[in-house]
Amino acid sequence: MNNVLVVDDSRAQRRILSSYLGRWGYAVFEAASGEEAIAICRREPIDLVVSDWMMPGMNGLEFCQAFRQLDRAHYGYFILLTSKSDKAEVAQGLDVGADDFLTKPVAGDELLARIRAGERILRMERELTEKNRLVSSTLTEISALYDSLDRDLVEARKMQQSLVRERFHDFQTAQVSLLLRPCGHVGGDLVGFFPINERQFGIFALDVSGHGIASALMTARLAAYLTGSTPEQNLAIRSDPQGGFYPANPSEVAATLNRLMLEEMETDLYFTMILGHFDRMSGEFVMAQCGHPNPVFQSKDGTVSFFGDGGMPVGLIPNAPYEDVRLTLGPGERILIFSDGVTECPDGGEGMLGEEGLAEMCRKVAKESGNAFFDTFLWDLNDYNKDKDFPDDISAILLEYSAQNTR
Repeated sequence: MNNVLVVDDSRAQRRILSSYLGRWGYAVFEAASGEEAIAICRREPIDLVVSDWMMPGMNGLEFCQAFRQLDRAHYGYFILLTSKSDKAEVAQGLDVGADDFLTKPVAGDELLARIRAGERILRMERELTEKNRLVSSTLTEISALYDSLDRDLVEARKMQQSLVRERFHDFQTAQVSLLLRPCGHVGGDLVGFFPINERQFGIFALDVSGHGIASALMTARLAAYLTGSTPEQNLAIRSDPQGGFYPANPSEVAATLNRLMLEEMETDLYFTMILGHFDRMSGEFVMAQCGHPNPVFQSKDGTVSFFGDGGMPVGLIPNAPYEDVRLTLGPGERILIFSDGVTECPDGGEGMLGEEGLAEMCRKVAKESGNAFFDTFLWDLNDYNKDKDFPDDISAILLEYSAQNTR
């Protein structure tokens, strides 16, 4: 039942209107003036108002303005009673907040029609208010969930970054530098290295398909196979009868990971990889390339070339063939292993960096080494991308050979 307030300085007029409204089932309140009506509206939840325009003291327009200024939970429908028919005066009434008009003398059927129209408006307003409340409540819940997820993702990024324990390591005759820049909170790229014996150490670069949490979890799982320093912890290390360690053939390790992905891990993900080991005495580098971009070889004079055989990604095809690729570095020469997020970095438009652009960047920073190389390299890559967010993870390994070749 809606509450209707009848406001008129004529007691007889109030009685007539109240009689109509009472018979139709409405709860009716009466006021003889605008001031009295405002007092009632402050203490009662009035839904509809039927008010005379011409009243002593506060007239109908002034009451309507005051009514609209009240702090109310819901909208109130306001009908002005008037003998005025001038369009300018009707427009004035609408301007101050009136919803409808009734011309005196009031006919019962017309009053009922206007009241019912007002009820439809109020019903729609209350339905909209409830829907807005539900939307607001849902958005608040979503915001809380997002904040919680965002905090978890920040921690996940810290954990993923912690998988790269060292960004630079000096093996005396060789140096390894690492670059990892996820495009979001977490990503599917990972780079790392691991000691094998006094002469040799291993390196790996992974790029799991997709982005986000699923890719990051797979990356962390794969890292567990390659970050240990003993055969029990690392698939890429073997032990000899004398208790020493030596590197497994990278192609065999790739085949093992391919089998694990297809037979034991219930996932639709796959990954590209370069897994290799380096002899810091002889300068020999042996790697398996599994769909990862061709690495850069940079000679001592800064000349750049690419090498590799492409290979198949891991986790796509059963019994995929993998081969070992060998390259011997001389003093002052180096290898740059990178993810496709580097060569596919956009120029701010429709172009991409590509191998030629990467080669030019490597030539520009030929005299830089270690972390200084990657600092300058990342600066140039950001400049090429017009300082926009990278659309893909950026990861790379710089392997530098500094000693005299002792072969």
